[in-house]
Amino acid sequence: MTRRYRHDYGDDPSQWGELFLPDLPVGGRHRGVVVVIHGGYWRSTYGAELGEPLAKDLAEHGMAAWNLEYRRAGNGGGWPGTFQDILAGIDKLADLAAPHALDLGRVVALGHSAGGHLAVWAAGRNRLEGLGPAEGSQVENSTDGVRLTGVVSQSGVLNLGGAERLSLSDGAVANLLAGPSSEFPGRHRMADPMAALPLDVPVYAVHALGDDDVPLSMSTTYVEASQAGPVPAQLVRVPGDHFALIDVTAEAYLTCRELVGGLLR
Repeated sequence: MTRRYRHDYGDDPSQWGELFLPDLPVGGRHRGVVVVIHGGYWRSTYGAELGEPLAKDLAEHGMAAWNLEYRRAGNGGGWPGTFQDILAGIDKLADLAAPHALDLGRVVALGHSAGGHLAVWAAGRNRLEGLGPAEGSQVENSTDGVRLTGVVSQSGVLNLGGAERLSLSDGAVANLLAGPSSEFPGRHRMADPMAALPLDVPVYAVHALGDDDVPLSMSTTYVEASQAGPVPAQLVRVPGDHFALIDVTAEAYLTCRELVGGLLR
């Protein structure tokens, strides 16, 4: 049986998450947590409903899952709100650990599409201060809080500069960051997972071979750039289209679930 608990991490209607938990033996603790971060090219068209089936499935397979909602561009997010929310939402797990018997020694993010970008970006939070100042309001206390110990990116937009050059989803990157890199180079650099390399945690860049929404180059360029680091990212190709990765019956998703389980062991 799966139990679920909704918790807010801020005052905005989009600042919440839902914790999905499998049953535990008396006195037991959950072995780590999976933070599920949905996609939708950072726009408010899509929300946490995309991540709910994944979180429920993970809990049904014995894993605690935190399905995270956040402010998106056009919904109070963008720069820096979306990024602040991802860190605050992950940090909320520190408050939930004791009441829900969570072991935060393993916290793995599973992010789809734009959520893959945010998941890998959050894994580099300890390097944010070295990426230069952002225009206007900055992400505060970026190096503190709950650390991710691994990431599974599902056709993630992992090369933000490349995504801007390709104008993916009708300029989604410029929409997220409220302007082009020529106008706001600092925030574009701070928002790009490529700029936080090398990471010291494992990243699996899973990409669907039939993906027409996020090109394979978004994963391959990131993986190639990571190879000189202490923990090189790994590219995993799977069959299916962009949404096969969040179809809990599809081979593409089952591969992701297996990778997440391995990171929690």
